[in-house]
Amino acid sequence: MNKVLWISYDLGVKGDYEGLYAWLDDHDAGECGNSVAFLHYEYRTDLLSELKDDLSRNVNLGKRDRIYIIWGENQKMQGRFLFGKRKSAPWVGFGAQEPQLDEEA
Repeated sequence: MNKVLWISYDLGVKGDYEGLYAWLDDHDAGECGNSVAFLHYEYRTDLLSELKDDLSRNVNLGKRDRIYIIWGENQKMQGRFLFGKRKSAPWVGFGAQEPQLDEEA
């Protein structure tokens, strides 16, 4: 099967960009801005586990490296971290939202 997906990556300053870039090039990925690529990924039965295994074999990933993918499934967009996890957004606190106060009952 073939799946269209976007991959977002954050490998820090010491990450294996050469390995990731070789993997992206081998999959004819298109550039979509800083640290984002678009590609068609061929898999057999389980997209997420096969993609994670494929990346693990080809890219030396550290414990702080993050890779997030976005794909369509049943006419809905899905997103998931294959490696790493979400962290605080750098834009938190810049908006015009009022801080929420705890109310006493």
